[in-house]
Amino acid sequence: MRLSRSFLPTLKENPAEAQITSHRLMLRAGLIRQTAAGIYAWLPAGLRVLRNIADIVREEQDAVGAQELLMPTLQSAELWKRSGRYDAYGPEMLRIRDRHERDMLYGPTNEEMITDLFGQIIKSYKELPQVLYHIQWKFRDEVRPRFGVMRGREFYMKDAYSFDLDHDSSVDTYRRMMLAYLRTFQRLGVRAIPMRADTGPIGGELSHEFLILAPTGESGVFFDSALEEQDWLGEDVDIHDRGSLEKFFTGMTSFYAATDEMHDAEAWAKVPAERQREGRGIEVGHIFNFGRKYTESMDITVSGPDGAPLYPEMGSYGIGVSRLVAAIIEASHDEGGIIWPETVAPFRAVIINLKSGDSTCDALCEKLYAAAPEHFLYDDRAERAGAKFADADLMGHPWQLIVGPRGAKEGKVEIKNRRTGERTEATPEDALALVMKTQG
Repeated sequence: MRLSRSFLPTLKENPAEAQITSHRLMLRAGLIRQTAAGIYAWLPAGLRVLRNIADIVREEQDAVGAQELLMPTLQSAELWKRSGRYDAYGPEMLRIRDRHERDMLYGPTNEEMITDLFGQIIKSYKELPQVLYHIQWKFRDEVRPRFGVMRGREFYMKDAYSFDLDHDSSVDTYRRMMLAYLRTFQRLGVRAIPMRADTGPIGGELSHEFLILAPTGESGVFFDSALEEQDWLGEDVDIHDRGSLEKFFTGMTSFYAATDEMHDAEAWAKVPAERQREGRGIEVGHIFNFGRKYTESMDITVSGPDGAPLYPEMGSYGIGVSRLVAAIIEASHDEGGIIWPETVAPFRAVIINLKSGDSTCDALCEKLYAAAPEHFLYDDRAERAGAKFADADLMGHPWQLIVGPRGAKEGKVEIKNRRTGERTEATPEDALALVMKTQG
């Protein structure tokens, strides 16, 4: 993308309505614009980040055998009345009526719909297990939307739902999903710590939420530093072996980790003082194992091994894709702007032409840009160098390829690493190899 022709409106000043860092930087870097309270349009650069995150989430879900489908945003209220949640959910649910006076709702979650779909199609225990997911827009009518996409009313989310024959099998699926989540967050370039959580209105007894550590997090967190120090993603975890999954899960959950809502002072006191860590965290994922809560309430059965009907065991697994964009920024920025992990950045690098109109500079920049136009943002604007550098730091590109008259004459490109600030010179070929070799 050429910056002179892009729909990428950067701002020099902090918007007055933005209260936290990620909201300020997403507006200033031209990622989003608000269209109504708690509702945002995603501009081209922001949409690229959103898609990069969704693609990684999708790949890790596929890797553990989940199957992607797509459910509609509008749902019939009848499904929720069957489960008993229509009246219980609260005012966050946006309830509407169509022209035939049928009660509808804008889906805040999809347990009812997926359970109904499952019941229409799966009839025998021989067809279990099933894990189904989609990545879809959802809506919750927050009474006070704030913090940009961190707590907006419309949000983009991956939710998966599992159906298993019995409790032990459903716990295997739960553990498999926990591993998939840890691998997902690792690929996204963030550390998200799983913490035992309250099941809330979803229901069930087994639940963990994943929190990214950041000073602006809404939740207070208490955890054993061993959770950060150990590698929980070793290749020895076999997702198809119950014993391997149990060993992984037991090890992961043996260390203390809790939000302020679930904090147990007595258990916390048993953690060695030198390993106690406290801070703030942003919830970016939540997984639940809730048994037969929905299959029973909606009377969804399959024929069991003896021919008798049985209620499958269920779980649900959510990742806030749009919230992750903000959470990553909260955890990875400096005074200059965003510092994107390479796997999610909207562009691999920005090419900064320090003297647009100079034939040598222009030719070298065009050569670099032609090598991978889908991965590069070319700052070809007739702007002063300081403004280009400031925008490059603000937008957070992992690499900056800087072309000036002196270097261009010598066939050299200056390379800046956004995260470390390190600068080096290289040939165009070596610069391209460096930038592209770490492609996520």
